[in-house]
Amino acid sequence: MSNHIGSTPRAVVSGASIAGLSAAYWLRRTGWEVTVLERAPGFRDGGQNVDVRGVAREVLRRMGLFDVVKGLNTTETGAVLVDGRGEVTAELPAGPEGATAELEILRGDFARAILDHLPPGVEVVYGDTITGTTEEDDSITVTTASGRVLRADLLVVAEGVRSATRDLLFDGLVDRRALGVNMVFGTIPRTPGDDDRWRWYSTVGGRQVHLRPDSHGTTRAILSYPRDEDLAALDRDRALARVRARYTGAGWETERVLDGFDASEDVYVDHLTQIRMPTWHRGRVCLVGDAAWCVTPMGGGGGSLALTSGYVLAACLSRANTEPALTAYERWMRPLVDSVQKLPPGVVRLAYPRTRLGLALRTLVVRALSSPLLAPVAARLTRVADTDRPLPALA
Repeated sequence: MSNHIGSTPRAVVSGASIAGLSAAYWLRRTGWEVTVLERAPGFRDGGQNVDVRGVAREVLRRMGLFDVVKGLNTTETGAVLVDGRGEVTAELPAGPEGATAELEILRGDFARAILDHLPPGVEVVYGDTITGTTEEDDSITVTTASGRVLRADLLVVAEGVRSATRDLLFDGLVDRRALGVNMVFGTIPRTPGDDDRWRWYSTVGGRQVHLRPDSHGTTRAILSYPRDEDLAALDRDRALARVRARYTGAGWETERVLDGFDASEDVYVDHLTQIRMPTWHRGRVCLVGDAAWCVTPMGGGGGSLALTSGYVLAACLSRANTEPALTAYERWMRPLVDSVQKLPPGVVRLAYPRTRLGLALRTLVVRALSSPLLAPVAARLTRVADTDRPLPALA
């Protein structure tokens, strides 16, 4: 399969977050005409922490954005476990590959940094979605809800874990693996008691409360607990009502977080679900980021994999025609993804102890991993999106 539309190949990218913008950046850098479609009416700021680890740091350097992203750091300096009085009971492992990475940034800030540095000529269209595609031997035609008809050499789907376009075009190939964990993310007002650490509180029933600093004068909060019920399937008010009932008597900063979520415009509810697929491309369609392989926060490194996937896709396309290039892209990315998706047995129960005894044991484990003796073990456990293989070169 070769490119025949013209002397300049054309790509349509669906999704304007980290994976989609990385793909747009690198495809344009390698000579493609690129149109990015985003269903939201405008750029989506906000979101929680992501970090840049492993090979993604080199991708960032090649974009010339390492210092830019470092300058947008959330200001978080470390991570601690706290009890119901807010007293520290253990410190999570620190260092370059610790719980708090050197490059710790909010999702919206990260995506905006890429958006602001896109090469000239990338068209970004907001408030539009793909409604259908027609593929021929030498092109793919994309139609949108607004009536656009875009003819291209390649469609890159970067719509996230619940991608409708992926489900339409890869019907029967999407393996959704729910981890049985609900997470509610939101931005709440900062108080004088907040500091520069990620504070992590756990109580019986597997209920967790997380408070993390940001660089915008607010605090990012997370409520997380194990349950098969899919909160993401509910509307916001019903989901928050269920969470409030679940957290009755949980203690520490729970009521503050719940009240903050009620008033916040930046609340996201997720039922953690891995996406696993036997292939990430079909014809002239390719998946990148969470649409292809969502690893969830339990695996970590989702932002790093998203950034890396855009570079690897463009590098492979710069060296081969479409079909061999997409195969090469998968071959390079899959070991990186597989290493993150393979969660250790029992990891959910370990991360979410339900009894006071389980909580005490988890605290002891964290203290042990933070000790000098076991620090190398902890570093290996938190090492994600890393590889000894060199990145594929741009032609």
